[in-house]
Amino acid sequence: MTRRVEDNLFRAHRVDEMMRRAIGLTEATAPHPNPRVGAVVVNSAGEVVAERAHIRAGAAHAEAAALAEAGPAARGSTLVVTLEPCAHHGRTPPCVEAIIDAGVARVFVGAVDPDPRVAGRGIAALREAGVAVESGIEEEAVVSNDPAYFHHRATGLPLITLKIATTLDGQAAAADLTSQWITSPEARRDAHRLRSTQDAVLVGAGTVIADDPSLDVRLDNYSGPQPRPVLITGRRPIDPGAAVLQRDPFIFGGDERSAPRAAGAATIPMPGAGGVDLAGVVSYLGSEGVLSVLIEGGPTIAGAALAVGIVDRIIFYFGAKLAGGVGLPAIAGTLANIDDTKNVSITQITPIGPDFRVDATIERET
Repeated sequence: MTRRVEDNLFRAHRVDEMMRRAIGLTEATAPHPNPRVGAVVVNSAGEVVAERAHIRAGAAHAEAAALAEAGPAARGSTLVVTLEPCAHHGRTPPCVEAIIDAGVARVFVGAVDPDPRVAGRGIAALREAGVAVESGIEEEAVVSNDPAYFHHRATGLPLITLKIATTLDGQAAAADLTSQWITSPEARRDAHRLRSTQDAVLVGAGTVIADDPSLDVRLDNYSGPQPRPVLITGRRPIDPGAAVLQRDPFIFGGDERSAPRAAGAATIPMPGAGGVDLAGVVSYLGSEGVLSVLIEGGPTIAGAALAVGIVDRIIFYFGAKLAGGVGLPAIAGTLANIDDTKNVSITQITPIGPDFRVDATIERET
């Protein structure tokens, strides 16, 4: 069998499978602000000789780790990698150099890296060195596997998800502000799994004062990274012993009159109309390498975030309950005209115990 026939067979029958395998390697990783990357090394006989994922920022990149594991077997091999190999020096040497030095014959790439330091340079460098490269393999699955990274590199902003728990008829709490528990234990566990996928969790001062949340991930046997809290302050005092203040939060205030925090917890001024400039907060977080933010605050924060247009995705947890009246709506504000509604694309509806979850993206005006 000629090498060309072997290549065609691999391309036709194995590369998509190997790319999905590479994506699967990243499921338990949380390397932000770096991307999630998986790599599989396949020898000329079609056997997987090594596979690795990028675990965290500062650790070896997936390609370099997989090639080191493969050793001499990497010479003449095929490398299947979810993201374009880097060609620049960062905390680690360029992966392009490791691929060339290892003698890899060809590389299949899931998606071109949108990072301006890469953006096609890695592929070009490999081809210049005589390595055959093909990109766009399972590209949609690769992007879906790490949407916050691709969003951040394209916009400079974190991907913002608004999470809301409500009764079937849209109430977030009763008139006396009691809200525990609208959703079931199954839905609350799912919400913690959602929280575990985020770099940061944002709430307003009202939520901190009312509930004293820790904003951490509480799942059995969970050992992954914890999202960093983000607190939007007002002028009401917050207990210096509040749980969230013990977790090194980002704290944003509107002006110097914002309520003082605990010792050592500096407030970042971000004044805006009506209080804090939420768009400015998002921009600041993006510049700090925060790629994803989950807004879990109450109706006021939810309404403000939607009003200024910072929300990219929204997730509703509908509890199997009817309020049967007006308590506290899930989103604060007044709908003055039906033309003021926002169009969304519902991407998924998932039953969870007695409740259900609705995932949607906000449609941007063009």
